[in-house]
Amino acid sequence: MLVRALVHARWQETATLRRFIQHPGCTRNLTSKTHGSAEKRPSATATSNELTTLPFLQRPLGVKERPSPVLKTWADTREELMNQETRLAQREHLVKEATKGYFTDLNATRRHGGKTWIAPNVMIREDKALYFPNIVGSSLDTKSKKHTASMCEGRISVISMLSTRMSEIHVNGFTTPTNERYISNPLYQYVQINLQENLLKSFLVSLFLSSIAKSVSPELHSTYLVSSQNMEFVREHLGMVNKHVGYVYLVDDNLKVRWAGCADAKVEETNALEQCTGVLLNRLDKKISAKASR
Repeated sequence: MLVRALVHARWQETATLRRFIQHPGCTRNLTSKTHGSAEKRPSATATSNELTTLPFLQRPLGVKERPSPVLKTWADTREELMNQETRLAQREHLVKEATKGYFTDLNATRRHGGKTWIAPNVMIREDKALYFPNIVGSSLDTKSKKHTASMCEGRISVISMLSTRMSEIHVNGFTTPTNERYISNPLYQYVQINLQENLLKSFLVSLFLSSIAKSVSPELHSTYLVSSQNMEFVREHLGMVNKHVGYVYLVDDNLKVRWAGCADAKVEETNALEQCTGVLLNRLDKKISAKASR
């Protein structure tokens, strides 16, 4: 009964999401009093969407502290809680979240499909880039716990953040050409993180791991993580402002975010990810060759 209820709840959420992401009233039939014919006119919402242009990514994404696979001790947690600046930042974030409505993220998908910024055509400079936080999850192949800090160090990684079916479609638009070109390169890896912070959703996903495994290529099982980690205080740092859309990050061998994209991929964004990945792979290959020749 519990499983049936969870499945029904998941189905309802998917139906609601589909209803919300439909383009709202692009045209409306108006009956002319003089000619008696139907005339299609753009709605105010559609006109507003067309006139609003999305900005490019304005800042580096990530966290300032280098991530570590070592879990925080009580002393580290206590020190963080006693930090005045950290507490004020968390309080400000909680106040901001408390003022958001339940359907805020769903409503946002009606504007540009939930896309809030356009990915840059070039990489973020290494000295300006920030770190991708450590995320813990269970891999599809062994069901063992893995840390992204350990997985991504020393390699070039494209990391996709998934939470809904729509997010899977989003990230595929970004990553398919890049994966086809570089998946055979030993210095490259594609990491998918199925993030379900809601306990009920996380439990539901755990029940269907076998179905997920069938939909993912076997060679990607070791880098597909299912996580329920709380990302509350790092979402803003990563630009993950909408829980319904997909996010893609290009992380270098030093765990820094060098490029990022969100929601529906534009052609130029897909090309930029492929080119930037190639540049990082060439640099890492030269770095390894230089060390080996010493």
